Amino acid sequence: MNSWLDEALSITIMSTANYGDIIEVTAPADFHVHLRDGELSRLVTPHVYKGGFYLAYVMPNLVPPITTTEMAIEYKKRLKDYSGSSKVEFLMTLYLSDALHPNDVKNWKAAGIVGVKSYPRGVTTNSEEGIESYDKYDELFKAMEVHGIVLNLHGEIPSDHSKNICVLNAEERFLPVLANLANKYPKLRIVLEHATTAAAINAVKACGDNVACTITAHHLSLTVDDWAGQSFHFCKPVAKFPDDRRALQEAIKSSNKKFFLGSDSAPHPSLSKSTATATSGCAAGVYTSPILLPLVAHLLDSFGAIDRLADFTSNFGRSFYQIPADSDAPKVFVEKVQGVSVQAEYSSEGKTVVPFWANRQIEWQIVNIKE
Repeated sequence: MNSWLDEALSITIMSTANYGDIIEVTAPADFHVHLRDGELSRLVTPHVYKGGFYLAYVMPNLVPPITTTEMAIEYKKRLKDYSGSSKVEFLMTLYLSDALHPNDVKNWKAAGIVGVKSYPRGVTTNSEEGIESYDKYDELFKAMEVHGIVLNLHGEIPSDHSKNICVLNAEERFLPVLANLANKYPKLRIVLEHATTAAAINAVKACGDNVACTITAHHLSLTVDDWAGQSFHFCKPVAKFPDDRRALQEAIKSSNKKFFLGSDSAPHPSLSKSTATATSGCAAGVYTSPILLPLVAHLLDSFGAIDRLADFTSNFGRSFYQIPADSDAPKVFVEKVQGVSVQAEYSSEGKTVVPFWANRQIEWQIVNIKE
C-alpha cells in the first residue's frame, strides 16, 4: 500500500468527532502573529478577529523594528484602529537589540509590552538587525526576570555551510542555546517559538517550568515535500520530516501545558510569495489568520486531538503568560461540517494576500460567538 494512502487512512481513522459536533473555546489566544504595517496591516489585522481570536501576541520585526516603548504604543494604537473589534487584545513585544536598556524594563508592562523577541541575524523576514550573541544582554535578562517580561526565541542559528548548518538542522543546532538560557535565568519565562522538530519538543520537555513552546497550525500539516517547489508553503523555520510533524502532534495530544498555539501567521503580498528570481527567493511566511480557529480544529481532529482544542488555543498559553480570560470573556463555537472552501485571496487598496489552504476544504467552521 502506498505511504500517502496509509497516511490518508490513518487520518480518517484518528478523527473522533462527528458532523454536527460543536466545541466551545473561551477567548482564543494566538501567541505569535505578524500584523505588518501600513496598508498591508490595514488588510490583515481584522483577520485576527475573523479567524476567531481575541488575543494577538504581536511580533516586532517591522522596518524599522519596534525597539522602544513609544514605538510599541504607537503600533498598538494603529492595530486597534484596524482591528474591526474593540474586544481584540493586542500584546506587544520589543525587538531584542542594543536599543533596549535594563532600566526601562520596569515600565514595559504598564505600556502593554509583555515580551522581547530574539531574532538571530538573517534567519527570517526583517531579521537583519538580529543578534549574534546573548552574553551582552545579561543585565537586561535579569531585569526581565524581576519584572515578569517573557523572552521569545526564534530558535535557529544562521546557516553556515563550513559547519554543515542549513535550514534543515538550524533549529536543532540552536537547542543548546535554549538549555543554557533556561539554566542561567531560571526565573525568566522563555518561549521557544514555532517548533518544527522532535528534538525541539524533547528539549522543551527537558527544561524547567520557565520554558514553553509555541506550535503553528501549518507545521501540524506540512513536511519538506510540501514546501519544496511550493512557495506558498515556504516559511522559516521550514517544515521538516514526517517524524518531526508527528512529534508536534503528539505534544498536543499529550496535553502538556508547555505547548500551545502561536500561529506565526505571516502575510506577504501575493506577488512576493509567488515570485523568485535567479538572485532572490520568494518571501518566507504562511498566512493562516483568517481561518485560524477552524483550521486548528480541522488539524487537531485529523490526528485525534480535537478534545485538546480549548487548551491548545487558549488555556495553556494564557496560563504561561499569566493572562487568564475574564469570567465574561467571549466564547467562540466551532462546528464540524461537511466542508467549507477557504477563500482564494483577500484584497484591499492594492494589496493581496493568499491564505494557507486557499480553495481547499476545511471541515470546521465558526458557527456562533457569545460576546
